[in-house]
Order: sequence, then C-alpha cells, then structure tokens
Amino acid sequence: MSETGTQLKVLQTRPNQHKCWSCGDMRAEHFCGECGHVQPALPTDFFSFFGLPRRLELDEAKLEDAFYTLSRKLHPDMYSQASQREQLWSLEKTSQLNDAYRTLRDEIARTEYLLSLEGIQMEEQSKVATEQARALGVEKKQTVPPEFLEEAFELNMLLEEARMGEVDDDVREQLDATENSLTARLKGLRDELHKVWQRWDAGDVSATGAMVDVLNRRSYLRNLLRDVQEVLG
Repeated sequence: MSETGTQLKVLQTRPNQHKCWSCGDMRAEHFCGECGHVQPALPTDFFSFFGLPRRLELDEAKLEDAFYTLSRKLHPDMYSQASQREQLWSLEKTSQLNDAYRTLRDEIARTEYLLSLEGIQMEEQSKVATEQARALGVEKKQTVPPEFLEEAFELNMLLEEARMGEVDDDVREQLDATENSLTARLKGLRDELHKVWQRWDAGDVSATGAMVDVLNRRSYLRNLLRDVQEVLG
C-alpha cells in the first residue's frame, strides 16, 4: 500500500472524533456537513481553527469574514434549545474562536504565536513576565541588543536627568528628536519583520531565529520610546 493510501486508512479508522457524534458522518471541523450539528471543541492551534496553513502573510479581510461568519453560527443563543453538551461546545468553540482571531489579526501576536508553536517562547518580552515583575516589585528582565548599548546608556542618563528636574528646551529638543528616531526605527523593524515572514512562508525554517531577533529589538525600542514619551508627557 502507498504512503498516501496508508494515511487515508489511518484517518478512516481513527476514533469518533473524526465522525459526527449525532449522525456518524465524517464531519467538518466545527459543524457536521450532513446534519449540521455543532461538534466538540477539540484542542487545535489557531491556524487550524480557521482552516489556515501556518503562514504569517494572511489575508486579514478573509480572516475577519471567517470570524464573523463563525461568530454568528457558534453564538450560544443559536443553541439555547439544543442539548446541554451542544450548549457547552458552543461556548467552548466561541472562546476558541475569540482567542484565535484576537491572536491572528495582530501581526506581532501572530508572529509570537507561530514561534510558540515551533517551541520558542518570547518569555522576556511577554505580558506574563511583565505582570510577574510588577507583582514582585522588581524590574522586568530585558535583554539589551548589543548595538543599542551605548545609545541606551546615553539616553537613560538623559532621561534620569530630566526626571530629576524640569525638562528645559534643550533637553526637550533632544528627546523630541529621539522620539522621532525611535518611531522611524520601529517602522523599519516592521518592514524587516515582514521580509522575514516571506522567508518563513517560503519554507525557510531558519527564519524563526531572525524573527526572534527582530522581536527582541522591537521590544527594546518600544520600551525606550515609552520612557521618552513618559518624560515628555
């Protein structure tokens, strides 16, 4: 038997999660194509939930259309007269849908999510790490990209000076220029990230390392920009 034939045979003989619980027909991901019943909320990744390949360049308009279509079909109100388990599945799938859409529509969250699927966690830049640092009353650990060391040192000195006294015209001018520079560099990193996406989508698995590098630099620059804007008020 060919490899394809073997794969089909395995698929056809798997347990009932591949069949509709109601009519036994081979079902679609969310609804049975034969009887229309909602199906159990099985663990799945966000790309698979929308029937998408693991690609970073997404058609955001189609993603939005798919979200609203599924939102209407999965809404708990549609199952108010259904069985208790179908009501539960509707709630679970709606939660999955919202999480998947919220992640995939945001280009940074989408990138970080794909990296997590590849076993790479952006822990130091994560919201969880920030919240943990605040809870412990410590400064969040942040890796300084080597190329920013000297610049960051000088900027932090300027910020510290500004925090200790009034921001005079000379300091404000320097900080305004820094704000504009950081904003422009963040835009450049966005363009750089999109180029790395193209490598990944073309099958270059080594692009994950480049994505991590861009996200690390982006995170650090965003923190610097935030500090500058806080001082400028």
